[in-house]
Order: sequence, then C-alpha cells, then structure tokens
Amino acid sequence: MTDARVTDAARAAALDAADPLAAHRDRFVGAETPLVYFDGNSLGRPLRATADRLAGFVGGEWGGRLIRGWDEGWMDLPLTVGDRIGAALVGAAPGQALVGDSTTVLLYKLARAAVDHQQRVDPTRTEIVVGDDDFPTDRYLAESIAAERGMRLRWLAMDQAGGVDADQLRAAVGPETALVLLSHVAYRSAYLTDGAALTAVAHDAGAMVLWDLSHSVGSVPVDLDGWGADLAVGCSYKYLNGGPGAPAFGYVAARHHDTLTQPVTGWIGHADPFAMGPGYTPATGVRRFLSGTPPVLGMLAMQDMLDLLEEVGIAAVRTKSLALTAYAVELADAWLAPLGATVASPRDPELRGGHVTVHHPRMREVTAALWARDVIPDYRDPGGLRLGLSPLSTSFAEVHAGLEAVRAELAARA
Repeated sequence: MTDARVTDAARAAALDAADPLAAHRDRFVGAETPLVYFDGNSLGRPLRATADRLAGFVGGEWGGRLIRGWDEGWMDLPLTVGDRIGAALVGAAPGQALVGDSTTVLLYKLARAAVDHQQRVDPTRTEIVVGDDDFPTDRYLAESIAAERGMRLRWLAMDQAGGVDADQLRAAVGPETALVLLSHVAYRSAYLTDGAALTAVAHDAGAMVLWDLSHSVGSVPVDLDGWGADLAVGCSYKYLNGGPGAPAFGYVAARHHDTLTQPVTGWIGHADPFAMGPGYTPATGVRRFLSGTPPVLGMLAMQDMLDLLEEVGIAAVRTKSLALTAYAVELADAWLAPLGATVASPRDPELRGGHVTVHHPRMREVTAALWARDVIPDYRDPGGLRLGLSPLSTSFAEVHAGLEAVRAELAARA
C-alpha cells in the first residue's frame, strides 16, 4: 500500500463504516466534538449514562435511603463489582476479586502480604524482582517493602521499546526470590507480556507473582485463573472509565485466602465489622483484604462501563484495539518517520497492548502544542508521545486527525 493510500482520510472513514463497535462511540461524553483524545489509557472519557447514574444516586440512594443504603447493597459492592470485573475482563472465578483503595495501596497490601508469607515459609527468600523501567509506583513500592522487610531488589533491565520475556525472567529468579512484580502491558511501550509463561517461570522458582493490570484491563483479554496467577491489581480510571481517582481492584487466588495476612487491617475486613470488638479477626475469603469503608461513589461510573464491556465482550474490544494501533503505526510510519520519529512500541501487534508510543527528541514541545489545539496525547520521557486508543470511544477518523496534527507540529519544529 502506498503512503497516499495509508494517509487518505477516506480510508479512515471506511474503517469506521466497517467497525462493528463504531456506534458505541456516541455513548461517551464529548465524542461528538472535534477534540481528539489520545489519553484513554490515563483517564477514560465518561459515559453519558454516568451523568444520570450520579444524579440519580444523589437524589435516590444517598439522599433518599441515607444510611440504610449500607444494608441495601453498598456494603457488598466491593465484592459484587469485583466479581463482575473478574468474570468479564480478567478471567477470575467468583470470590477472588474486590474493589477498594487506590492502585498504590492495593499494590502495597498484596505485595507486602506475599513477601511476608514467603518469608514465614522460607526465611531465605529475601529478594523482590521488578523491572527497572516499570511504572514508578511499582518500583517505589518494591523499594519501600524491601527496606521494611530487610530484603533486596533484583532489577530486570527493561528495553524501553519492549518489556520482560520468559528467558529474561528465568535468568533473574531463583531460590532467594520471594515475589516477582510485573506489568502485563508496559506503561511506556505497550509491550504485552505472556502472563501464563512468566507466571510459570516464577512458580518454577518457588516465587509468587503480583501482576499490575492497569494498562491492560478493559483493553486486552486477561486470564488470571488460567495463568495460575497469585495476585493482581489494576486501576479503573483508564479503560474502565471510572473517573479521576476511582478505586482500584485486586485479585487474590482462592488458594491464598487462608495463608496471606494483609498488612493494613481495618474494620471492613473484620469477620464481624459491626461487633467493634477488642481484637482483629479476618473475614473469610477475599473480603479479608479490604480495609476501610467501601468507596461507593467511586464505584458508580465504572459500573456503567462494565455494563458496556459485558455487552460487547472483551474479545471484540481487543479486535478493535489491534486495528486502531495498527492504523496508528501505519500513519506514524508514513507521516512521522520522515521527520525523524520512531515507533517505540512493538511492531508485532500480538505483542502490543492498547497504546502506541512514538519517539522524537522534541515530543515534549509537540505535546504542549497539541494540547493547545485540542489534540490530547500524553508525554513520557525521554521524548515519548503516547497515543492511548480506547477501543470503544476512539474512532479511526480521530486517529487520522490526531496523527495529522502531530505531523504538522513536528514538521514545524524539524
């Protein structure tokens, strides 16, 4: 295909016309405007239904039922919404997923529970394995937990345009490894790891694995039970469209419920929260990993997105995601490569999650100029312009318009 055919706006229109998910775009606030949104992997657009849900909640459940709402469903929301995420998106049987706390807090709780358990069983397991270019929170938490528990970090050297593979992990783990902390989709490059293979490598070494699903849940199929995963955490404000600061979800495999002790014990995780007794007795099952009062407001918007994701299915979402990222790569090759830019994401679509990163030394300036003209990507040092393409709210025409604007701003600085 010639560059002229790749970059023809009519091709984008044809791709939208053939897209079976195209009609769902109208369900998102702002989709009717000319603004180009390339940041759905940081903060998803809200659904129109969410405005009605929020208003109805204030006037009805909150304003009308008041504290009775806790007995009428609020108390169970962390588990019921968790089970919906488990069934529709991450391959988890009921009773293993919950919603509550921020991504950072849930990562800390589950990572700390894992290393404490491992050291109780085998005090010689004194290492945590983590990628040296993983998302900063993951790295910072690993450092803090290692310092708290007198452990060591073993850093996996990560390719900024790739990620961790099985051979690399196999060379890093051993009899001293307590926990491996991995991202399913790399936040910088979108490299998609083989969850089953890497979990097996860690288990062969006697280590536990904590998966960060923040850049994959709602965009890429996940099969935690099928992988034999131990633990996982993911945020809900990216592809789950839960809104700014919406609570994260966590997964704890059922086989670990009675052996892991979470470090942040609170009243909601007690076996009888309203007993208000003198000592802590953990609840049975995954509820024991809750801590404080459930974030009911924070779970409202994500339920609308779960409705939509259950309706269309994650397989269809992935198919659209593959098509969107492939189109973005084609346009980047045709328009941006001649200006000195390079695609810093895997070329193989099967190794690529839901975003594409394009590198150029002047991308920080380009990003600022794009925001001023209502084209909204994000920027990651060094020189990475990240295109987050949310399959249910992003159109091919939007990708075409956005990359055309990137070309113009980059050309102005070439």
